[in-house]
Amino acid sequence: MKNNILKHYMAALLAMFFWSFSFVWFKIAYQAYEPMTVILIRLSLAAAIMFIFSRLTGKLQALQKGDLAWMILLSFFEPFLYFMGESFGLKYVSPTVAAVIVATIPLFTPFAAWYFFKEKLNSANLAGLVLSFAGVSLVVFDRSAGLMASPLGVGLEFIAVLSTIGYTVVLKRMVGRYNGYTIISYQNLIGTFMFLPFWGIFEAREALAIPFAPEAFMAIIKLAVFASILGFIFFTYSIRHIGINKSNMFINLIPVFVAVFSFLILGDEINGQKLLGITVVVAGLFLAQFKRRKRNHEIYPVLQKRRA
Repeated sequence: MKNNILKHYMAALLAMFFWSFSFVWFKIAYQAYEPMTVILIRLSLAAAIMFIFSRLTGKLQALQKGDLAWMILLSFFEPFLYFMGESFGLKYVSPTVAAVIVATIPLFTPFAAWYFFKEKLNSANLAGLVLSFAGVSLVVFDRSAGLMASPLGVGLEFIAVLSTIGYTVVLKRMVGRYNGYTIISYQNLIGTFMFLPFWGIFEAREALAIPFAPEAFMAIIKLAVFASILGFIFFTYSIRHIGINKSNMFINLIPVFVAVFSFLILGDEINGQKLLGITVVVAGLFLAQFKRRKRNHEIYPVLQKRRA
């Protein structure tokens, strides 16, 4: 039993690990290609790989009647709406500001999880969420430089936050009917068709005129395999077994991983403030997973009586 629980948490951890590396790969890909071009190639590759693999292994399931609409809604939230908000938001705000905004996802998720699935959250869990967010702020804020953010950029990044919450709500419904391979296959395929007309209008002409860039294209392949396929497979697995709240809590590790990767790969400095922030994030994660055996005091006791 303990081994199974460990696997569930390791799946969430691996998803965040792969998604953290995507910051580096995006930076490399953007040196040659525009955002929607990168996303379209990434999703097309991911969809092709997943459908071929799922069919060859017999893991691809046929969609049940009425579930196509849910799958389209899932794909609309992510990858379409999330990538639209994140990619264009980064044109107006720094990655530091974006990381802080993304770190608010676990703070909003409990409300959606309670409303739709009656997932409960005790006071220790809530304290862990707030503590972890405070740790993220220590990691990504620069005391000397401060933060200057465009309202448009902040708004776009919050669209990414809300789309992630919508995605997890719909995903929670779908994991009871389909395996992760089926969900990820259709998600990437439908997402590709959603992006195609926008790419055709805004970036197609410039993209077709750009010479082939091997390093940038290799970065897109890594985004497809590790971020769009493996990351989502592991995240889907964790959602199925430990729920929305606890899976999304691990999102706060992304800025921590990015800080560590920047130190190891790019040689960026990790000062005392960042080390303190990393410690606080990890402490918050442990606190957020805490369960009381007796007298489990749940937040919003009156509202919990409502049935979604």
